[in-house]
Amino acid sequence: MRKLSLFILVFFCCSISFAQLLQEKQNFTRQDSLRGSITPEREWWNLTYYHLDVEVKPDDKFIVGKNTVQYKVLKPHQKLQIDLQPPMQIEKVVQNGKELTYKSEGNAHFISLDATQNIGDINSLTVYYKGYPREAKRAPWDGGFSWKKDENGKHFVATSCQGLGASVWWPNKDHMYDEPDSMLISVTNPKGLTNVSNGRLRELVENSNNTVTSHWFVSNPINNYGVNINIGDYTNFSEIYQGEKGPLDMDYWVLTYNLEKAKEHFKDAPKMIKAFEHWFGPYPFYEDSFKLVEVPYLGMEHQSSVTYGNQYKKGYLGNDLSQTGWGLKFDFIIIHEAGHEWFANNITYSDAADMWIHEGFTAYSENLFLDYYYGKEASADYVIGTRSNIQNDRPLIGQYKVNNEGSSDMYYKGANMLHAIRQIFEDDELWRKILRGLNEKYYHKTVSTLEIESYINSYSWFDLSSIFDQYLRTTMIPRFEYKFENGIFSYRWANCVDDFDMPILITIDKETVWMFPEKSWKSNDSNAEQIEVDRNFLVTSKEL
Repeated sequence: MRKLSLFILVFFCCSISFAQLLQEKQNFTRQDSLRGSITPEREWWNLTYYHLDVEVKPDDKFIVGKNTVQYKVLKPHQKLQIDLQPPMQIEKVVQNGKELTYKSEGNAHFISLDATQNIGDINSLTVYYKGYPREAKRAPWDGGFSWKKDENGKHFVATSCQGLGASVWWPNKDHMYDEPDSMLISVTNPKGLTNVSNGRLRELVENSNNTVTSHWFVSNPINNYGVNINIGDYTNFSEIYQGEKGPLDMDYWVLTYNLEKAKEHFKDAPKMIKAFEHWFGPYPFYEDSFKLVEVPYLGMEHQSSVTYGNQYKKGYLGNDLSQTGWGLKFDFIIIHEAGHEWFANNITYSDAADMWIHEGFTAYSENLFLDYYYGKEASADYVIGTRSNIQNDRPLIGQYKVNNEGSSDMYYKGANMLHAIRQIFEDDELWRKILRGLNEKYYHKTVSTLEIESYINSYSWFDLSSIFDQYLRTTMIPRFEYKFENGIFSYRWANCVDDFDMPILITIDKETVWMFPEKSWKSNDSNAEQIEVDRNFLVTSKEL
């Protein structure tokens, strides 16, 4: 048990991303604002398309390429912001065959446009760049390129960049509020190795210089950090899943020597699709297929190209994060990272402060996977078991407009908040309708916490606002305080926001009833001597 507890502590320490580590000091800089806000040089244009064309040279740990950025003009402006982080370097920027001037300020590059930008026009420019990209030391949390070798000594290369930002390896509009409608990813790498990126393989070209170029087309909107390169000695197997929207191509790319192992272990993938289509609605990217791609790090939710490095073990590297046994019924990376296809890739936060939308709902999806296959008690055991990982160090919501994520509690505190709200609805079909409705209303959209709160509240018989405030915006765990005096049972909420009034299930006199505490005392006649607070609520209790 001590080993597992230490492991879980290490996991959640590692879950603090590169961006969070920078922001512990809470002293934000102009660079934070340039990265995290919708600057004047961003707001006037809307992304429509990227063509990222890059050559990867594993022997040198070097990349060179270009990105064509197509955009629609929303209002007149002559400066455009593109982001690219050192040590990557912009070589030149070209529009309409003419090289443009630009001014660099840290990671942000402000391009002066010569052509008049007329409202409604669809324009494009191409950014040429090169460099030795940041090498990920602890992927996927700190991000960058993973330059590894497989067991046969062959190159095994992958990218990961959430938090740190996709501009760590390619030039783009590096803010989550805007996504291209589609994207072409062209990757050149040494012959004998295969690159797997997002979407579908459109063409594979053998070049005369002992390299190959793969062209992958993404036909749906995609967030920047979801774009990836995975290069290795891959082999492929596939299946077709008959889903809610018809046949879904499911492709698996693994190292050649892991083929047989993967064929057995990846059976969790179609099980995942079945459970999540039930709870969340159709898989959001039928047009682009679903892929699991083996990588030299733990894994990441790259859109339609979910990466996998869980060593073909159940649980999280063979461990159960809930310490209940239920976490060993599934491969954590397959279930969790693929769950992000609904909450992260389909529904995407518009500001990093709201990252809990990705991680809270997806941590909760682990619970729903168990619910689908093993029932409500098993799923409740699991999500309640994960509470031991909650640190209550910072609020789940970060600070807006400075690329600031909230606490890593966004995973399991977020999941337990959602689990409690499900109890309040007392209607699992309505709850399922809400989860599916979120994915329908915000299909391929970026959202804010307030939009999510408003949508869920619109179906509720009870105003959930103070519950969201309590769990998302404070570190306090509400405490149910009570006392028995002369046949009177008195109760209230403490350690909570001023208007906190969450209803809760209490067993008293062998009867389970709903109570409606507030911050001030309430009283009922009762000869009871003890109570039991329903375990499905993330609260503490204390008799006074």
